[in-house]
Amino acid sequence: MTRYAIALGSNQGGRVDHLRQAVAELEGLGTIEAISGLYETEPVGGPAQDPFLNAVVLLDTDLAPAKLLATLQQIETANDRVRTVRWGPRTLDLDIVAVDDQVIDTPDLQVPHPRAAERLFVLQPLCDVWPEAMVGDGLTAAEALSAVSGQVADLVAADW
Repeated sequence: MTRYAIALGSNQGGRVDHLRQAVAELEGLGTIEAISGLYETEPVGGPAQDPFLNAVVLLDTDLAPAKLLATLQQIETANDRVRTVRWGPRTLDLDIVAVDDQVIDTPDLQVPHPRAAERLFVLQPLCDVWPEAMVGDGLTAAEALSAVSGQVADLVAADW
């Protein structure tokens, strides 16, 4: 089994419902070890859009990284995710942000996620469940979180 940190985000429609549905579908892929608190955050990059709800799930699974990525994209599509504008609004966004003691660098997948160490909406929920996760070259989520400024993540619910 491999531990993956999966970042969840939604800023369209029933945001909490989209995230709960994603968690339910992730349960079918392995064992959910932990679920972070639920945070509301302003969008980073992209066009003007509504705030996001964000969380992180720790998933233990036997799926290979490429298969997990493909499955996450299927879950997004099943939840009405439309990919028309880069970093645009979405019903559901699922990203692999960290993995047990591995670096993955393929054309389709980079883990740690290349921007995870800069984004409070990833780091805050990741630190809830796995503060020692590697998010950069020798950089843990907790270390990166202490260096992020100018962003806000408001805790909406610790247990959702």
